[in-house]
Amino acid sequence: MRLLLLSNSRNPGRDFLAHALPEVGRFFGPAPRRLLFFPFASVRFSLDGYAARVRRAFHRLGHETVSAHRVPLGRAIRAADGFVVGGGNTFRLLQVMQQRGALEAVAERVRAGVPYLSWSAGSNLACPTIRTTNDMPVAEPASQSAMALVPFQINPHYTERTLGRHGGETRDERIAEFLALHPRVPVIGLREGSLLRREGPELRLLLGPGARLFRQGRRRRDLRAGADLSFLL
Repeated sequence: MRLLLLSNSRNPGRDFLAHALPEVGRFFGPAPRRLLFFPFASVRFSLDGYAARVRRAFHRLGHETVSAHRVPLGRAIRAADGFVVGGGNTFRLLQVMQQRGALEAVAERVRAGVPYLSWSAGSNLACPTIRTTNDMPVAEPASQSAMALVPFQINPHYTERTLGRHGGETRDERIAEFLALHPRVPVIGLREGSLLRREGPELRLLLGPGARLFRQGRRRRDLRAGADLSFLL
């Protein structure tokens, strides 16, 4: 499998996907590709507007994108040279993917070698479940099971920072809750600006400030860009 799993689509002060475009270019290569974009995580903004933003970004790399909400989906999944799954609300994304019969169809093609690129909610979708998303469950999918393209969970937009005079749980405490109930499943807290790249049996952490690895019964481990995480596969 070939995966490029981003924490976020925009770094402060930079254009959409600008921080990751060189890595995206290397991932998809120079030959023009026809990429199928899934905008279904968008809730407050139009799907057409989201698709247009993605189309402009990938056009700079020489690739064409078509949006899944504008084409016959089964045929488009079979014909795509690659998949791009955007961020937004993970519960809504999973709900629509299930309703349209796209979840397993995409996963099957990715397992066969079709490249998969995502950010935020789309990266949650690559995990066994969406149980480590940060999002509010504004939609109710049939289940929380996702595509299991990796055997661990991702927490996108990860930060250990806390707010003064705020009594809510920290991100680390929320992840500890997950591990208490699912002790065999590691969690990668993927910091803003960082990404994971999988090439078959190899997994690397790239760009940005890195990540934090959480495993039940072990100390938290901070990881820097360039770290080889193949042992998690």
